[in-house]
Amino acid sequence: MWGGRFQKAEERSALDFNASVSYDCRMYKEDIAGSLAHASMLADHGIISKEDLEKITGGLLKIKKEIDEGRFAFSVELEDVHMNVEKRLTDDIGDAGARLHTARSRNDQCAADLHMYMRRHIAKLAEKLIAAEEALIGVSEKYKDVILPGYTHMQRAQPVLFAHHMMAYCAMLQRDFERLTGCYEIAEACALAGTTYPTMPKETAEKLHFSKCYGNSLDAVSDRDYLLQFLSFASICMMHLSRLSEELILWSTGEFGFIELDDGYSTGSSIMPQKKNPDICELVRGKTGRVYGHLVALLTVMKGLPLAYDKDMQEDKEGVFDTIDTLRFALDIYAGMLSTMTVNGARTRAVLENDFSNATDMADYLAKKGLPFRRAHTVVGNAVAYCIENRKVLLALTMEEFKKMSPLF
Repeated sequence: MWGGRFQKAEERSALDFNASVSYDCRMYKEDIAGSLAHASMLADHGIISKEDLEKITGGLLKIKKEIDEGRFAFSVELEDVHMNVEKRLTDDIGDAGARLHTARSRNDQCAADLHMYMRRHIAKLAEKLIAAEEALIGVSEKYKDVILPGYTHMQRAQPVLFAHHMMAYCAMLQRDFERLTGCYEIAEACALAGTTYPTMPKETAEKLHFSKCYGNSLDAVSDRDYLLQFLSFASICMMHLSRLSEELILWSTGEFGFIELDDGYSTGSSIMPQKKNPDICELVRGKTGRVYGHLVALLTVMKGLPLAYDKDMQEDKEGVFDTIDTLRFALDIYAGMLSTMTVNGARTRAVLENDFSNATDMADYLAKKGLPFRRAHTVVGNAVAYCIENRKVLLALTMEEFKKMSPLF
């Protein structure tokens, strides 16, 4: 790539440290699509010949087919996906392949490929988010008559519908979906830097189905805001799934017994035969910190970089790729797990009939009768204390006992 300037080969350790092909090879579709569009634009403006364009197009499509079929050998010596494809193309078609890099740099390729890659996977994640929302709606409809204790400070507070509780998470995921659409919009810019050749970036952008180009070439190759916005979305989404995980873990314990996860989404113990563990929920809860880490890592990489491109920015990909994989699996598996779990409505009802979750309703009753709410609150508080002392619940009090607490009953 730069043999003319250098008189000595790169040290093997430095080569291995520099190389990114082990992970950026997953962008091969985008890299080839970008090269096809670039070559077409070069030919349209007479920068390369139509004959060269035909050779380049045929060669790139052949390489894509080999990679699709797992027959292409990526080389660490060529550092990244861009040079692996270009070197193979040049080996196959000669000088025409060497002309492909006219009027662009690898920085341009990297930025354009990442934009395309993110756009493709944001669309896939949007589908997964919708499926998870549909699963929450489905389980809410299935158990729409189930009542369970609502909690504040992890203490029983008031009765709520199970469906209402589940739909709170659906609302969270809907906000996540809206944030994700914002990520798609910010990724809808084609990254192409300036050149002395009479290129037309807008034409290339149109060929790649981008809605707009960057207005500044330095910004084009150094912008990673769209990745940071995506990682921020993913962190918030994983936080929502983690909160749901915590509740499902608690609800599936013997102490709660509110739900039972399907066997297909549970594991057992190698020593205790009775165990049924909510490992999926625990893993999602644990992997949330991993996604947070990728956001903080990229923020830290970018915080002190001068314009335009710096090698530090190679660290943008692994965390983003891992986040896409992690979130995709989490959403996918949650859609199935939520759809198959069983809710024990009899158990949740029994719990409510033996606690004081209806105390607020009792205070509201008195307030509607004309008693100021603060005084009603005190009356019911005294009633709860009386019940605790006499090993009763509010539902078990007689009318005579109610009248002693307030003549308004």
